[in-house]
Amino acid sequence: MRKTILSTIALLFCCTGYLQAQTTEKKMTRQERKEIQKAMEQAAFDEAKEAIENKTFALEADQVIFKRGRNAFVSSNTNFVMVNEDKASVQVAFNIPVSGPNGLGGVTVDGNVSNYKIATDKKGTIRLTMNVMGSGISAQINITLPHGSNNATVDINPNFNSNRLTLSGKLLPLEKSNIFKGRSF
Repeated sequence: MRKTILSTIALLFCCTGYLQAQTTEKKMTRQERKEIQKAMEQAAFDEAKEAIENKTFALEADQVIFKRGRNAFVSSNTNFVMVNEDKASVQVAFNIPVSGPNGLGGVTVDGNVSNYKIATDKKGTIRLTMNVMGSGISAQINITLPHGSNNATVDINPNFNSNRLTLSGKLLPLEKSNIFKGRSF
């Protein structure tokens, strides 16, 4: 009887030690996962920052926010703002059965970039302002890239009307973007 009780107690101590080691290991892996995730987000931010400085990027939007706050989730490869040196393209294409002027259910406009200014605040958030002028667009574009992530927002303010539009999505270097450009006018 004593041997059975002693062996049961010894087994309980062994199991307790094993369970404590398992929970410590799980906590370490969660912490490691958080650190890896943070490092990946920082690398994406650095890549987006470099793309802004090189003037070769695309902001692939997965959400469109309209003038009065209504929003719509959209496809990121057909809704974007693209800058390639001194040229810019803005495209919005909604998932509707009508083809629209660009053939995708929306509008694509091209223009030339001017007044390209980059500012960084003390928290590390990057703010880019530029004007885009072309045959189909005359607008001021403001891009905000918070520190530590490549999730950005772009405000498009037309110069001749008040139909402001905000796009939200990922800012990527142009060579890594997966955009599909429709017909522009």
